[in-house]
Amino acid sequence: MQRFLPPLRKAALLIAAGGLAATGFQPLMLWPLTLAALALLIQRIAIAPGPGKAALAGWLFGVGLFSIGDNWIATAFTYQAQMPAWLGWIAVVLLSLYLAVYPMLAALAAWLLHHRLRAALAPAFAACWIITEWMRGWVFTGFAWNPLGMVTLGGFDRPGLARIAPWMGTYALSGLVVMLAGCWLTAFNAFRDGRRPAAAGLAILPAALLMLPLHGGSAQGTLPFTLVQPDFRQEALNDPAQFEAQFRKIAALSLPTKPGQRRLVLWPESGVPDYLRPGYEPYWYQDTYAGDPDMARERLGHTVGAGSLLMTGTTDLQIRRRKVTGAWNVITALDSTGAIRGSYAKAHLVPYGEYLPMRQWLEPIGLSRLVAGSLDFLPGPGAQTVDFGPVSKGGWGKAGFQICYEIIFSGEVVDRAHRPDYIFNPSNDGWFGSWGPPQHLAQARMRAIEEGLPVLRSTTTGISAVVDADGVVRDHIGRLQPGRIDGLVPPAHAPTLFARMGNILGLGWGVVLLLLALVARARRKR
Repeated sequence: MQRFLPPLRKAALLIAAGGLAATGFQPLMLWPLTLAALALLIQRIAIAPGPGKAALAGWLFGVGLFSIGDNWIATAFTYQAQMPAWLGWIAVVLLSLYLAVYPMLAALAAWLLHHRLRAALAPAFAACWIITEWMRGWVFTGFAWNPLGMVTLGGFDRPGLARIAPWMGTYALSGLVVMLAGCWLTAFNAFRDGRRPAAAGLAILPAALLMLPLHGGSAQGTLPFTLVQPDFRQEALNDPAQFEAQFRKIAALSLPTKPGQRRLVLWPESGVPDYLRPGYEPYWYQDTYAGDPDMARERLGHTVGAGSLLMTGTTDLQIRRRKVTGAWNVITALDSTGAIRGSYAKAHLVPYGEYLPMRQWLEPIGLSRLVAGSLDFLPGPGAQTVDFGPVSKGGWGKAGFQICYEIIFSGEVVDRAHRPDYIFNPSNDGWFGSWGPPQHLAQARMRAIEEGLPVLRSTTTGISAVVDADGVVRDHIGRLQPGRIDGLVPPAHAPTLFARMGNILGLGWGVVLLLLALVARARRKR
């Protein structure tokens, strides 16, 4: 038994290091722990006796990183009657066992580059991390939550080092974080070897960069808006007995301050349980607010008033041969007459949240979606821009849409051929626990910086926010409180380099780091 203790201790140390690395994300923002934990991982890869040991080190680190960083997923199970709440933590660990494959691949590739090609380890590992993290964003539909670059984002009033995202992209920022951790490891080794001045300089550089007081602009827009957070709690959100009270609450928060005021009115995902499209069988309408789609749209238009355009989350149904076969999670835009002026269907759906993969096998053994409903949602066509007319001529501008979880996918949030003026990101964060909402908002801020576009987030329970094109939170409503924000939509920047190139830019930086690693090797050999 004694001979197994050292390997177990090393494994526990790497898992704990990964967990510490996750504290650099919101809501804790303890980025020094992230750098220190990554430095330990780089050191373990360097001394690994073979590629298998290096891969194992990366995998164990990833298990800790994702188990702590994604702990909010466990909260979803507390709103699912068909499965016990304790199963949520098992789900988090099982997901982490899979997600840890990506750090494992990065560690394996870095070890091979370092030991077989004699490439410098830190830039080689940074390059591999960029590539594998990009892969995590699309393999098996992708789960891009909490890329490592998120630790560069500052507080609400400043973007911090993330301000350089327009020239790098989030995944390349992740590589930069690995490089900064490599600086700390080099500083530690220099200190141990007695080179104190060099150690001090290498230790201070990452801290100085991550504490840069980089702020955004303060320009004002011209399009008025009212953004509403109704505080619809998740446990009551889908209860038909609560629908009328919920409507009165959100309507009271949305009234215009003066008659005929031209403005956007922004409601969250799940803001309206009515089916607003006509043509469904009558029984589909009977448990909604109004019981009739025409009446529902008219009431919504009357609520927001003349001159207003309401954008709200709702649901459209797919009907074939008079039978409902699926649904779309949509944003519907209504004017004051109740006319539908445009819509957007969510493209990037949440597995087990909005559809049940392999339903024919999982449903018979008692597994179901984590949110209410037995119908699977269907994917929309992808990022779209809807033109509601020039603001200068009384319109509401060109709107881009991303519903909830979609906003986390770097490089996928904008129709590049038809650039919008702003992105509307309605969400239901009520089942995300206390860690999920601040992490979700942080990722929306990163999209704003990358694309140079303001992001307007209306959520059921918070955090709702107005984010300008520099990633600065102009105003917000905290969790679990009702409220509204009135203001002017912040202006967009000219298209950024990332907006023009997408994730090709980040992968290009990965190639640069790989070349740097090989050049460093060549110089060592001379």
